[in-house]
Parts: sequence; C-alpha cells; structure tokens
Amino acid sequence: MGKGNAVVGQSGGPTSVINSSLAGIVEGCREVADIDRLLGMRWGIEGFMADQLVDLSAQSQATIDALRHTPSSILGSSRHKLQDADLPAILAQLQRHDIRTIFMIGGNDTMDTIHRLTDYAADAGYELRGVGVPKTVDNDLFATDHTPGYPSAARYTALSVQQSGRLARDMQKVDQYTIYQSIGRDSGWLAAAGALAKRCEEDAPHLVYLPERAFDRDRFLADVAAVHARVGYVSIVCGEGIRYADGTPVSASRTTDRFSNVEFGAMGGASVGMRLHSMISEEFGWRGEFQVTESLPMCAIDRAVDTDLSEAHACGREAARLAGTGASGVMVTIERESNDPYRSILGTAPLSEVAVRAKPMPDEMINDAGNFPTEAFFDYLRPLVGDLPTYAALRLDGTGS
Repeated sequence: MGKGNAVVGQSGGPTSVINSSLAGIVEGCREVADIDRLLGMRWGIEGFMADQLVDLSAQSQATIDALRHTPSSILGSSRHKLQDADLPAILAQLQRHDIRTIFMIGGNDTMDTIHRLTDYAADAGYELRGVGVPKTVDNDLFATDHTPGYPSAARYTALSVQQSGRLARDMQKVDQYTIYQSIGRDSGWLAAAGALAKRCEEDAPHLVYLPERAFDRDRFLADVAAVHARVGYVSIVCGEGIRYADGTPVSASRTTDRFSNVEFGAMGGASVGMRLHSMISEEFGWRGEFQVTESLPMCAIDRAVDTDLSEAHACGREAARLAGTGASGVMVTIERESNDPYRSILGTAPLSEVAVRAKPMPDEMINDAGNFPTEAFFDYLRPLVGDLPTYAALRLDGTGS
C-alpha cells in the first residue's frame, strides 16, 4: 500500500480515558511511514459523512499531551447506526481525502462499523486498513480481559457506593433503604464494582442485582426484609438493565434507540432504581432514596486510574503500530499475565468476532442467590481499580476506650 492519510473517530458513550487512546493513535501514527496525515472525525461516522474533519497531525504536542488527562470524547461522538445506504457516501469521502487507514475507538457496534467499511472498500477495489481500539465502561467487549475505561468507571462506582453507603448507614433512622442505579445495559460488570469496598456485613452494599440474573420481585422483597432485620438498613445496587424472567425490563420501558437497544428509564418507563424504590415503599412503608449517576462514571477524570490511562494510551499506539505493519480487520486487546503484581500485554482479536459477541459476567463471579458478586469477581477487579480508602469506625461497646 502506498502513502495515504488516516482517520480516527470516537463512537458511543465516552470514558474517562478515551482521549488517552486518541493521544496514543496520534503519537503512533507519526511513526508510521505510509501515513501522511491523521484526520479526526467530528461527531463520529455521522460527521465524517458530512465532511466534518479536524487535522490531528497539526495539533501541538502540548495539546496531545493534555489529551491523556482530558475527560469525555474530544472529537465528539455519535450513536449513528451504519446503514448499507451510507457505505457509498463513506467510500467517496475516503477517496476524496485519500484515506487508506481508519481507526475507531468504541464498543461492539463500532467494531462492526470498521468491519463493514473495510469489507465494502475491499469489494470496491479500494485499499483500506481498519483497526479498532476497545472502549466501554460496561466491560462487555469480547476477547479482551477488560476494556479501557472500565477500571476508572469501576473505581468511580466503588467509591460512590462506599461513600453514599456511609451516608445511608448514618441516616438509617431517617431513610431505611437506598438504591444506587448503575449503567450497564446487558452486563453487570459496573454494578458489581459497587461492592468492592465492602469490608463487613454492615457495610454497603448489601444486595447487588445484575442483568445476568433474572429479577424476581418476591425474592427481592424477601432479600430486603432479611437484610433490614439483620443490619437495620438496606443498601442496594442495581444494573440499569435488569429484567424479569420473561425478558421484560424492570424499568418497564418500551422505548429503543437506533440500535434497537432498550432506552432504560426513557419516556414510557421509570428508571429501574425508581421501580425498586416503589416496590420497597409499597411493601414495607419505609422511607428511602435512590441515586442515579447515569453518564457520570463515563467522564470522571478525577477518579481515573493511572493504569487505565496508561493502557488506553498503549492501545492507541498499538493500533497505529499494527496499521503500520499492514494489519487490518482487528481490534487491540488487553491480555492479563499476572494479578499480583498486575501485568498485562497487548494482543488482537478479529473484528468479525468482536462485533457479534458480548462478554457477560461469568457464573463463578455471581453468587448462587444471584444478588451479590463473589470473591472471584473481586480478585479480578482489585488489580484494575487499586487501593480504596478505609474510613474510621467507632467502638460502640460504650467503654470509650
């Protein structure tokens, strides 16, 4: 392949470290001999079709350095679902700008976009390399130990539940229960992270409900009553995507997005946290509160994990290196070599596999009751998140000593 330009886009929801991956791609492309310029898609593939591009090669090194610690998606994102009718227009744009390499940072749908574009270009006789960089706080991408962005979002969740759990414990004479709702449409990786800081039975959370297990209202209320009787208050974490056994979302929403994914808590349905809140209030007559962070774990750079930032950057650089070797149709993956000390290497997975498969939490990471993660999950997560704070505990035996 002769010299040409490259383009990179960010797609879907952001993470705290997605811009670090972008910085890695920018720096890596400088070392690839057959890439002249690196262009950035404004607003993802949707903006690319509208010829909204920025010259990343012209940015100062200070700007690229700052990207490594800048939250959200600096290029602007999109959730446009690629249609077959879009492909000719995209190919025309690729030809217009002499783009021979495309990088996309995103999740399953994004990997599917690259896969379809490179296949279409090949059928049209146009040489195009495509390399994906993983990104999602949901951590449900197939073939990678974890996704850049997940460790930081998991830390955000663990700290939030730990600190709001202290509030719930100390305010139990006012509010007998609290519900923390986590994002995570089809997998419970992020919701489960809320239990990482728990040290004893009294600590929050007491119950964790995940999309991998069918939700049962009667069993849920029995769990709540049992915890309240033992501890005096109830702290609950739930994933936004929990469903009943028949597949109906607990949020009862019937609204879907452009990818046919249910819009949890959208018009036509309350959030799942509100649903659970109502169930408890109606059953027991208790006062309680719910907390819905929505997209905040996606952009909290103040809680970003250093290892996550470094791995995200390394994935970007590796994507550029792979393109320089002629690789195409692959996504960069993270492979864990050791837990203690934590050590990882980078690998690849075919886009054709990543695009059509997901990675739910495995059975051994969820307890038999389906209402709490197991030690196997905590062993997996601790090296990614790092140390969490330990707070004061008073002696309550009345001795004062």
